[in-house]
This record gives sequence, structure tokens and C-alpha cells, in this order.
Amino acid sequence: MNPAVPEQKPVKPGASGTLNEWLTYLESIHSKPIDMGLDRLKVVQQQMDFALNGVVFTVAGTNGKGSTCAMLESILIQAGYKVGMYTSPHLIRFTERARINGEEVAETDLIAAFERVEQARTDTSTSLTYFEFTTLAVAWLFSQTSLDAVILEVGLGGRLDAVNAFDTDCAICTSVDLDHQAFLGPDRESIGREKAGIFRPGKPAIVGDPKPPQSVIDHAEAIGADLWMFARDFNYSGDKQQWAYGGRSMRRAALAYPALRGTNQLLNASAALAALESVRDRLPVPAQSIRQGFLLVEWPGRFQVLPGQPTVVLDVGHNPHAAAHLRESLDNMGFFPYTHCIFGMLADKDAVAVVNALKDRVDHWHLVPLEGDRSRSTEQLLQQLAQAGVDSPAFDWVGNSQALAKGGIAKQPPEKSVQSYNSVSQAYAVVTSAVPPNDRILVFGSFLVVAQAMQAKEAIRKRPG
Repeated sequence: MNPAVPEQKPVKPGASGTLNEWLTYLESIHSKPIDMGLDRLKVVQQQMDFALNGVVFTVAGTNGKGSTCAMLESILIQAGYKVGMYTSPHLIRFTERARINGEEVAETDLIAAFERVEQARTDTSTSLTYFEFTTLAVAWLFSQTSLDAVILEVGLGGRLDAVNAFDTDCAICTSVDLDHQAFLGPDRESIGREKAGIFRPGKPAIVGDPKPPQSVIDHAEAIGADLWMFARDFNYSGDKQQWAYGGRSMRRAALAYPALRGTNQLLNASAALAALESVRDRLPVPAQSIRQGFLLVEWPGRFQVLPGQPTVVLDVGHNPHAAAHLRESLDNMGFFPYTHCIFGMLADKDAVAVVNALKDRVDHWHLVPLEGDRSRSTEQLLQQLAQAGVDSPAFDWVGNSQALAKGGIAKQPPEKSVQSYNSVSQAYAVVTSAVPPNDRILVFGSFLVVAQAMQAKEAIRKRPG
């Protein structure tokens, strides 16, 4: 009988530890990756004894919260304010999560913040999740800088999310729909109550969802928040050239459409303007800064259309609500003979409902596996496509790509097809090289799919010749 191997304790990086070494360490210091609650974090926060500077915006929502954060940041920077923004998850680099005036913070500064949190965590013998630890680190880093505004994106839900440990001056709930039901509850009412947990008594609570769950309204009224509702307290109107915002007392006309594409971006933009209107006594913003902010805003992976042919659209959406908006956005792009979708989803997402929303807009499905503890194989994806009524034949797109690379003749594909791949990078290389230049390629289903496609694109760009 073999003796039991003692479990190894996580080893904290040394003085010369890299950011990646720290992140690997943080993944191992708590028993489970998601552990909802604020008690542990508040113990360490109290030990660190710091406060955020400036006006704090906290943004929750099933979809649209990252775009709303980016618009707020862009407008405030254009108005001359110094702004810290914390978002998650990242696409390529962890430093994407923490920005000051639009620039990612330095790795060395993050490491110093990690060391500060680790000391407080050790002193209080407290276990923290990866997200709790990194949220505290970024917040402490922001506290060491004189900021006019801090924008915090909720990671999951709201009430028990690590970001909610910090009191907000203005809370925004962009949308409420089904996602993360295992943690937030089975329906919109339950999920809405969790998201409304970021509201504070007497402080603006901006609700951008046109049809919010009653639980959101009830909670805002119960705690005495200053509730701003879309269509009651603020709204927008527009034509093909420009749009206008109307709030409680502020009007902004002749606005250029946000640089972020997608059918729901005016909802996000109007919620951002309502938030700014609600705190304009502390952060006045000129009309020209609003116009410039919308024109210059960038947020990768949110209906991002890459230059060149074939047309490539990157979208990190991963739930039925996002898929429905994506369908509308695809319809607004004009005519493409065929649409290809490089598609992968994590195991806890409703792939059948997502496919149902898009199956009439996608001709060729290119399925990719995702790794990790929530992985979903291409075999499982095939089953879910079948459940959604997609029964297209298989086709050897890999063979077509290889034939074209050798100067040969590609086979004629069917009108519709399904093909599985070993990885996102393989699928991206094959599809971008094998489809006609006037077709459209959609990369969709997960932050991981989009991130790996972006890396694959960069690797292709760097190839010699």
C-alpha cells in the first residue's frame, strides 16, 4: 500500500516573483474558485485600512456592464478627470483589469499591491478567492493615487460580489437576464435582487433595463435609493446619423453614435449619461467631452468588427440575452453570402438557447473545445446543436484550407455545415484562410474563445512571409 502523499501548500512568490507566478499562487490559496460572500474580504480590508478616492461608480448587469464602464471612463477622461477603472475578466493580459486614465497599470505596481494584500491576509489568517484578492489589490492601488472617479465593474451578481465591499456614489444596473443561475437564483426576479444589492440608501441607482424585474424596483424603494429608471427618468431617441439623450434635467442632442457597435449600445450609453447627470454637482462634464468620449471609446470583444476581408466579428457574449442582441446586430450589418461561426461555450452556459437564437443567422458552425474545470467538448457542442435543431452535414474545411495553401482547388462546400476542431487557434487559421473574402466570420460564445482568436490572429500576423 502506497503511503498517502501529503498535500503541498501553495508557495508564495519570492521577492523577484513575476505577475504570472503571483496569479498562479492566488489560484491555489482558497478551496474553491467562487465563494460568494463579503465577510472574509472585509476582514482583510479592515486590516489594510484604506478608502477609495473620488466619485465611485459601481456597475452590475447580465450584459452591457463592461461597455457602460468603458463609456463612463472615456467621457470622464475627455472631461479632464483622472479615472481608475476595474473590470473583469481580461482577454489577453491580467493588467487589462486595472486602468488609470485608460492605461493599464504596471505589473510591478500590481505585484506591490498583491504583497500588501498578502501581508494583511496573513496577519488575519484569512483565506481569499482569486477574485477577492485581486479586487482588494486593485482597490488599494487606486487608493494610493489621487483619483477624481473610480469605476468598478461587478464580477458576479452584485450583493455578495467583492466589488460591493466598497460603498458606491452611483450604482448602475445595465440589464437583468438569465446567467450564473447556480449562484444568483433561477429566474430574473432572483437575479435582479442580487444585482440590486449594489444600491445604497440616498444614492443614485440607475436602471438601464427597459423592463427590469420588480425585485430591482422594490429593493431600491425599500432602502431609499434614488431610483432612475429608463423611460421614466431618462431616455434616448435617434436616427441613422445621430442620437439624443433626455434625463431629469439634462438634454444632450446631436450626439454621434458610440464607437462601440451593437444594437444595445444606446441603452448602455444613456445609462452612462444618466449616471453622469446624477453626480454632475461633483463631476460636471461639458457636452463636447460627451461627444468625444463616445467617439473615442474602445472595448475589445464587444461586437468588435476587425478590418479587412473576410469580415471578422468578435463577441464575448455567452448567454441567450446576449445572443438575441447579437442576432439583431448581425442583421444590421448588411448582406453577406454566408456566415461562419467559430463557437465554443463553457459547460455551465445554456448552449441550446444560445444556438436557438442564432441558428437562422449562421450557415457554417466551426466548433471549438474549451479547457478547464468548466470545459465543454466539441462532442457535447454537437449534441447541443442537434437539440437546437441544427443537423447540418460535416465538411472538411481543414482540407480546403490546406488545398488553397498549396495553390490547389478547394472543394465546393454545402450550403450549411458543422465542423469540429482541436483548438480555437486551429479553427481561426483554417476558417480565415478557407472562406471566400465576402463571407462573414463570427467568433462567439465565451471570453476564452475571443481571447484565443485574438492570439491566433496575432500569431498569423507574425508569421514570416
